Amino acid sequence: MDPLLIAVFVALGAVVGFLAGLLGIGGGMTLVPFLTLIFTREGFPPGRVVHMAVATSMATIVFTAISSAREHHRHGAVLWTVVLGLAPGIIAGSLVGPQIVGRMPTAWLAAFFGLFVAFSATQMLLDRKPKPTRELPGRAGLFGVGGAIGLVSSMVGAGGGFLSVPFMTWCNVKIHNAVATSAALGLPIAAAGTVGFVLAGLSLEGMPRYTLGYIYLPALAFVVVASMLVAPVGARTAHRWPVKKLKRAFALLLYWLAAYMLYKAWSVAGR
Repeated sequence: MDPLLIAVFVALGAVVGFLAGLLGIGGGMTLVPFLTLIFTREGFPPGRVVHMAVATSMATIVFTAISSAREHHRHGAVLWTVVLGLAPGIIAGSLVGPQIVGRMPTAWLAAFFGLFVAFSATQMLLDRKPKPTRELPGRAGLFGVGGAIGLVSSMVGAGGGFLSVPFMTWCNVKIHNAVATSAALGLPIAAAGTVGFVLAGLSLEGMPRYTLGYIYLPALAFVVVASMLVAPVGARTAHRWPVKKLKRAFALLLYWLAAYMLYKAWSVAGR
């Protein structure tokens, strides 16, 4: 394999791991556009590059979530009762999402990803304040919310932090607890989503070498090694730095990535 390509995967993994620990996100919204660009340049099947990017991103989050959640747990910030309340719905939604993605044309998937990332960036910038009396819902409500988080997260290859962190802060959970709990929620999202993408892509023909379902294993391996090493650094930083300014900078990056994915959707649709 090209050493430069390996270096690119390692650099991406470092960025993803830091963001996973810092903001409680799996890094998928950052990783998917870059993997799409790399897979396109490598000449992978045009109709499957976005699907492969989403699936590979989802698989990396399994390992990133373990690393970042362990560090947040060490600080006593993970709300495990919330994790247990959301996890059943998250697993159900994360298994369904890849089956939907597998039936979507590349242009539609790229457009869906781009629009959703732009929406998430806007929510970060708005930073709405919740009513002081608002609380987390009961078990049924948490299952429903978890199902929605799992479904959308698995469709865009992300760890769900872009949904779960705003949801928890909207319910008056402290931001550092929300980030830590979101990091722990990344594991059930990613594990179920990865299984879904393997099953959805197993019967496909004409896929590149070293793929498992929709997952490109070399990218998975190098991104994971780097992300697991750097995720604890992001988690430790999250307990020292103000998150608000970092979210604004991250939102601007998301707008740029959303623009690329919308361009990708337009270019594929125009062929």
